[in-house]
Amino acid sequence: MRRLLLLSNSTNHGERYLAHAEGELLDLLAGCSRVLFVPFALHDRAAYTAKFRSRLEELGRSVDELAADATGRRQIETAEAVFVGGGNTFRLLKTLQEAELLSPLADRALAGMPYLGASAGINLAGPTIRTTNDMPIVEPRGFDALGLVPFQINPHYLDADPGSTHMGETRAERIAEFHEENATVVVGLRERAWIRVEGSRAWLGGERGACIFRRGSAPEERATGAALDDLLI
Repeated sequence: MRRLLLLSNSTNHGERYLAHAEGELLDLLAGCSRVLFVPFALHDRAAYTAKFRSRLEELGRSVDELAADATGRRQIETAEAVFVGGGNTFRLLKTLQEAELLSPLADRALAGMPYLGASAGINLAGPTIRTTNDMPIVEPRGFDALGLVPFQINPHYLDADPGSTHMGETRAERIAEFHEENATVVVGLRERAWIRVEGSRAWLGGERGACIFRRGSAPEERATGAALDDLLI
């Protein structure tokens, strides 16, 4: 039974790290005393882990840093819960691929180990990372991700500003380009919003909701508290 907390972002302006989702995070981690942290999306893994550890210790949880080697497989196999931090999605995926940790992580999460992530960490939860906002600063072996949910996610989704004079593509236009080549549903998850999954149930939490994009259809708005069960089918 999948147990997922997929945060669009980990930090909001003027707030502490993970403050906006603290209650939801603690709810999913109930009964878990240790969290395995995946820092691979940032270059300075030690500093990133220290930041995460400091915050989680305030919430009464111990933190272990995932190793990018054979030790990492054993860590995943025995982990109570995992949190995949944000950063560059291409670097995150490439590191997991090279350490041969992608499949073990997927197996544990699909079997019910709590999986929490933010930004790049929720791009990784979908079938592929093709709807990330990040630059491909490294080249992974492919774009296939964990497949914990059957839909794509676009974190940090931004609505078009009708008063803007910027002539570049909007986020919705980028997702439309994705649907020119792919049929998978995309959830545009706004800042301060998250997706919670418990088995065959999924719903939106946070403050700002999401926009659901389907190939050949108009975008559909869903507000905080709305069910996403239909997207799990």
